Amino acid sequence: MARKDKDNGPEFVPLTNRSHRSSASFSSTDSLSSDGSLFGDDDVNALHSQKITRTQLPEENPYRDDDVELERGDNIFSRPTENSKRNRGSRLIWVVGLLCLGGWILAFVLFWGRRNSELSSSIAAVHGADSATGSTSYGKPLTLDGVLNGSWGRRRHSISWVAGPNGQDGLLLERDEDEKKAYLRVESIHSRQNQTDAREGWVLMESGAFAVNGKSLQPSATWPSPDFKSVLVAANAVSNWRHSFTATYWLFDVDTQTAQPLDPDEPKGRIQLASWSPQSDAVVFTRDNNLYLRKLDSDKVSQLTKDGGKDVFNGVPDWVYEEEVFGTDSTTWWSKDGKYVAFLRTNESMVPEFPIEYYMSRPSGKKPPAGLDKYPDVRKIKYPKAGSPNPVVTLQFYDIENAEVFSVNVSGGFADDDRLITEVVWASSGKVLVKEFNRESDVIRTVLIDVPSRTGELVRVDNFAQDDGGWAEVTQSTTFIPADPANGRPDDGYIDIIVHDGYDHWGYFTPVNNSVPVLLTSGPWEVVDTEPAVDLANNIVYFVASKESPTQRHVYSVKLDGSDLQPLTDVTKAGYYDASFSIGGGYVLLSYDGPRVPWQKVINTPSNQNPFEEIIEQNEQLSKMIEKYALPAEIYQNITIDNVTLQVVERRPPHFNPVKKYPVLFWLYGGPGSQSVDRRFSVDFQSYVASTLGYIVVTVDGRGTGHIGRAARTIVRGNLGYWEARDQIETAKAWAKKPYVDKDHIAIWGWSYGGFMTLKTLEQDAGQTFQYGMAVSPVTDWRFYDSIYTERYMHTPEHNPTGYEHSAISNMTALQQNVRFLVMHGTADDNVHFQNTLSLIDKLDMAGVENYDVHVYPDSDHSIYFHNAHKMVYDRLSSWLVTAFTDGWQQGNSVLPVT
Repeated sequence: MARKDKDNGPEFVPLTNRSHRSSASFSSTDSLSSDGSLFGDDDVNALHSQKITRTQLPEENPYRDDDVELERGDNIFSRPTENSKRNRGSRLIWVVGLLCLGGWILAFVLFWGRRNSELSSSIAAVHGADSATGSTSYGKPLTLDGVLNGSWGRRRHSISWVAGPNGQDGLLLERDEDEKKAYLRVESIHSRQNQTDAREGWVLMESGAFAVNGKSLQPSATWPSPDFKSVLVAANAVSNWRHSFTATYWLFDVDTQTAQPLDPDEPKGRIQLASWSPQSDAVVFTRDNNLYLRKLDSDKVSQLTKDGGKDVFNGVPDWVYEEEVFGTDSTTWWSKDGKYVAFLRTNESMVPEFPIEYYMSRPSGKKPPAGLDKYPDVRKIKYPKAGSPNPVVTLQFYDIENAEVFSVNVSGGFADDDRLITEVVWASSGKVLVKEFNRESDVIRTVLIDVPSRTGELVRVDNFAQDDGGWAEVTQSTTFIPADPANGRPDDGYIDIIVHDGYDHWGYFTPVNNSVPVLLTSGPWEVVDTEPAVDLANNIVYFVASKESPTQRHVYSVKLDGSDLQPLTDVTKAGYYDASFSIGGGYVLLSYDGPRVPWQKVINTPSNQNPFEEIIEQNEQLSKMIEKYALPAEIYQNITIDNVTLQVVERRPPHFNPVKKYPVLFWLYGGPGSQSVDRRFSVDFQSYVASTLGYIVVTVDGRGTGHIGRAARTIVRGNLGYWEARDQIETAKAWAKKPYVDKDHIAIWGWSYGGFMTLKTLEQDAGQTFQYGMAVSPVTDWRFYDSIYTERYMHTPEHNPTGYEHSAISNMTALQQNVRFLVMHGTADDNVHFQNTLSLIDKLDMAGVENYDVHVYPDSDHSIYFHNAHKMVYDRLSSWLVTAFTDGWQQGNSVLPVT
């Protein structure tokens, strides 16, 4: 499902909720800013503008004028009297009335001030001084337009750390749109503090435009060669799938500031991927699904494969491998010595096609023949659904010197239809580590291939089917550690995620064929599966983990022998951190994402004895906005269900009054390994609902979610939806008992997997606790979703037919017990196909169920953006919810006329 985490708007998240190594993508180009900073802005909350019109909203102020009746003496005014008596009586009544009114106002002010003081103290005590939200109760209410247009998105920068040609550390790539400065350059981090610093620096491109044969081109993305003598430039990029794109590619010479086509014979050819050799002497690229090689000492381009085409991909992933395995546009890997290229050959000839129809647009770019423009544009995608044939993948190698493509067979491997290749990591001396999963992702084979000798051996087997009945998540976090005998590392090795005592931890395997790791971390907490940073000079590993709490992330270091675990961030305070380390590990971009206002700074690591600190971002604009707006208070707490402790956050309206009854909206995602309850700063749709609509919003990360240990996570396997829905229902029951909750107005909503969970919860609850639900782009039957994701958690339909039946949304009678529910979907969703919603509607029709609404968005994909659709999604969610919580759906029930 479309990846959209909390940083980019938390309403829907990918089914595959994980991080990948950085890669070239059309959306991120160089990960550098366009405002002259070497620190590139992340795409934060870049949502379309939206405005809601509300006609019926709950009263925000818990006290109203009609709470106290004033005696007006109506009998005096109605009695016939003389004028003088009437005037004296009127004056008396007015005096008495004013005195009463004044006394009431004084009492009200004193009482309200004391009440607010008590409430503020209570919220501060629960929420803590670490919170940025809930700190202003008297400001303006949030606007939906402001939430969706990115006004509340925190500025966040990324650094493109690069390695110096001579091993220099602390170098970074800077792109600048300011015409007064060089467009693309490499400089030392120290130049940020000392503009006269004469340390290493290279101007790579003087201008943001370059000319070829008199035509000016603008870079879409740039990649300098490792020696900084050339730049690979992509221009005229066109997006393909989530991470992939095509573009024209150019070789830009730094000395002459001139460019030439990457392939001189086809300068306008659309290239899918290109990457430098480690020695900067060659570029390998994919065009039309075939692999090519261009050596810089020649204009000649060599075609390495010839079988690429509609069904065979070389060096780039097909749809399902891009979406569910690699999360990038590349399946090409250079060896460290530049002598070999490893690449994935993907054959999807047996994979069935799924048609995506476009009624309003023509993504193909093809103009239909005259008279046929009323027919939809159809894009057919090879999409393997659960139980259908998967693409067949094989790892191929190209020998640069001998110009030969070959593969290496390691005995005992999985059959073609039972093999997933999920990770390829080059070691030294032409050796490469390869991870193979079986189709159901519960057995991992780690293979070590000696490419020069064309031999291989099995070095590790992890059988989770036998160990705990769970699954293995796909990661790209394996990190090679080269041998350095003089520094205490006699053999090559690698760091990888292992399961220790039921939790994900880091293990160090050395030598590389050793199956028993040195345990780097341990305990009832888990590490984040992003690639760790390693300071090889000091044998120190840096990583991010949830050691303090599942809702927090802190940065830690540990030595390669597993000793001296130390926090790099302040663990005495609640925090959510991320980190980006320089190539040599001497510097780190530390990103604090919450709970207070996010900030970023570059500092030296403890092993670097040269003190350095540079503030990169403080988000002053956010701080100013917080002072002006009334934000909800976020109350973090735990709930225990079936002896499992789960994380909960409750968002309360700014003027929360514990004697008032509030409707409650549950928001969830709930997919395996995901998290929605964390300490990141966020002002989102849920914030708007609490701040402006005045409802309480509750989120609980149920069983199956991340950083709660494998026992609580893998219990959902084979029956997605059951345990997760139970946790939502039990939490809602607990909230329904709270004195400030209106138990007759409880709703739930989610997008993507959250949409599935919304419907599953409504189905399982059958109107006992929840009355309303809103599902966006939901899975309604896991047999409709892609094989790699689904079978990881559900097994194949052949092996688990009962589980698939139970996990599908199938009990229409139960759904009918709810007051009403809403389903929304984009017709061009290439991820969770519109087929899911159509199948549900068909079941509802056959059962005669009518207590639901449907909104369809033509030509919108999973994120629902086409033709103002994103604005309309949230408009509909908001207005529908207000109608529900003001009993509009109950009042609007049609009544047949009496005849």
